[in-house]
Amino acid sequence: MNQQKETRKRHHRPLTWLVALTAMGMLTAIIGLAAVGAATASRLHRNVDTPDIIDWIIPPPLRLWQRLAPHVDWPPPWLRGPGNGGMPNVTPEQLAPSVSTPLSARPAEENLVADVAEQVLPSVVNISTSRVVRSAANSQLTPFSSDPMLQWFFHQSATPHQAPREQLQRSLGSGVIVSSDGLILTNHHVVDKADEIRVTLYDGHELRATVVGSDSHTDLALLRLEGDDLPSLPPLPLGESNDLRLGQLVLAVGNPFGLSGSVTMGIVSAKGRSGMGIADYEDFIQTDAAINPGNSGGALVSLDGELVGINTAIVSRTGGNQGIGFAIPSSMARTIMDELVEHGEVSRGYLGVYIQDLDTGLAEAMDLDGNKGALVAQVADGSPADLAGVQVGDLVVSLDGKSIESADALRTSVALHAPGTRITLSMVRAGESVSSELELGELQDETGMRELSTGADDPLQGLSVQALSASNRRELGISASLEHGLVVIKVVEGSRAWQAGLRQHDVLLEANRKPLIQPGELRAALQGEGSHLLLTVWRRGAAQFVAVPKG
Repeated sequence: MNQQKETRKRHHRPLTWLVALTAMGMLTAIIGLAAVGAATASRLHRNVDTPDIIDWIIPPPLRLWQRLAPHVDWPPPWLRGPGNGGMPNVTPEQLAPSVSTPLSARPAEENLVADVAEQVLPSVVNISTSRVVRSAANSQLTPFSSDPMLQWFFHQSATPHQAPREQLQRSLGSGVIVSSDGLILTNHHVVDKADEIRVTLYDGHELRATVVGSDSHTDLALLRLEGDDLPSLPPLPLGESNDLRLGQLVLAVGNPFGLSGSVTMGIVSAKGRSGMGIADYEDFIQTDAAINPGNSGGALVSLDGELVGINTAIVSRTGGNQGIGFAIPSSMARTIMDELVEHGEVSRGYLGVYIQDLDTGLAEAMDLDGNKGALVAQVADGSPADLAGVQVGDLVVSLDGKSIESADALRTSVALHAPGTRITLSMVRAGESVSSELELGELQDETGMRELSTGADDPLQGLSVQALSASNRRELGISASLEHGLVVIKVVEGSRAWQAGLRQHDVLLEANRKPLIQPGELRAALQGEGSHLLLTVWRRGAAQFVAVPKG
C-alpha cells in the first residue's frame, strides 16, 4: 500500500513542479513589467538611479533566478546605472521646453511673412458704402416681393396707392491703395449703386471717395479719395501674376466681417480659373488663404510684398471660408485700371466669332488632337474674323503666341485687348496649322440697357434689352445653362413688342435661328427676309418661339 502511494507521488511530482514553475514565471513577468514601468517613470520624471528601484521592487526569488540563469541580461541595458545604456537622462526642462522661442531662432520664412504683413497692411483700406433703397410701403406683407424673378412669376408690381418707403442699406468691403495721390482699387460689387462711399485707412483716418470708373464685366472698380490735404498714402506695387507658381505662398489682406487689418496665409492652388459665373471675363487665381465676407476688394500679396490679385469671391456652402477663394490676377487688374484712369470706362476688342470648348467627343468626330483650344462654331458676317478668313470648325490654339486652352480663355484674352490692336491667331484647320493676322474691332457695350425702338412703326417699339451677363444672371436668377442672349429689361405695355408677346425678364436667345449676343444683332436681324422676325425666347425655364411682325 505504501509502495503504491509512493509511486503515485512520484508520478504527480513532475506536474507539481510544472505548476510551480508556471506560477513563478507568471509572477516574474508581472513583477518584471512593474519594475520596468516604475523604473522608466522614475528615470523620466525624477532622474534617479534605476538599479536602486529595481533592487527594491524585485524580490529575492528573482535574484535567485539571476544567479541560476546568469546568461539572462537583466536589467536591460537601457535601465542600467549612470549613462543609461546610451539613453540620456531626461529632465523636466527637456520634456517641456519653453513655448516662446527667441526671434533669432525662428525660421527665416516666418520672419519674412511677418515682415511682409507689416509692410502691406497700411496699403489696404476698409470701404463702407450706403445707399437708399425705395420699396412699396406694404412690401413687408409679401416676403417674396424683393425677389425680381418671383415678382415676374407672380406678376406683382407696385400699385398706384402704395406710397414708396425708403430704407438705408450699408455694406462693407476692402480696397487697395495703388497710387500716392489717392487711387483705390476694389471690386465693382463692393461699390455698385452706392450713394456714399467712405474709406477708412489703416491708421484710422476716414475719408470720402468717388468712383473714377467701374467695370462689371471683370468686377473691378477704381475709386479716388476726396480732399486737398490727404494723409501719406503708401501704394502697394503691382506684381506679375503671370509669374506665380502653384504652391507659392501668398497672403490675403482685408477686412473680413469688418475686422480691419486681417492677414491670412495660404498657397496658390490653381491659376486661370474660369467658367465660375462670378464675372463675364474670368481668369482667377485660386487660393486656400482664408477669404471671408468683407475681404472683397482686398489684396492677395506675394512674399515679395507685391499685389498679385484682388480678392473677389469664395466657394462656400456656409457663407464662410472653406479653403476655396478666387482673386482677379494683377495682370487683368492693371489693364482695367489703366483704361479706367484714361477713359473712365473700358473699351474691348471684338473678334466676331461664336466659340465653344472642345470635348473628347468633338475632338474624335473632327479628327483633332487633344481637347484644348477654342472651337469656332460660327463667324459673324463682316466681323474682323470674317474679313481675316477665320472659318467655322477652326480650332484656335494660341493668340499672339499665348496658349488658348478654352473658349473662356479666348474671350477674356480678346476682351483685354484694345480696339484696333493687331493680333495673330494660330489655329488648326483640317489637321493643318494655319495662322491669321487681323485687327480687332470694338465690342459694343454689353450691359447698358439698349432702347431698340426708333418710332411707333418700329417692330421693336417699346422694347429695351441688355446683354446677358454675370450681374443680371445673379439679380434675375437666370440659369447658368444659358450661355448667351439678350435680357428684356423693359417692355412698354401695349407696345408692338408687348402685343407680339414679349415680356419683362424674357431672355432672347436667337433671332432667325442665329444666336444673339449683342443688342445690335437683334436690330440687324430685322433686315433679313420674311414678314416676321422669329425669336427664340427663354421664359420660366423653357424655350419657345415668338414671331414679331415686321410690318
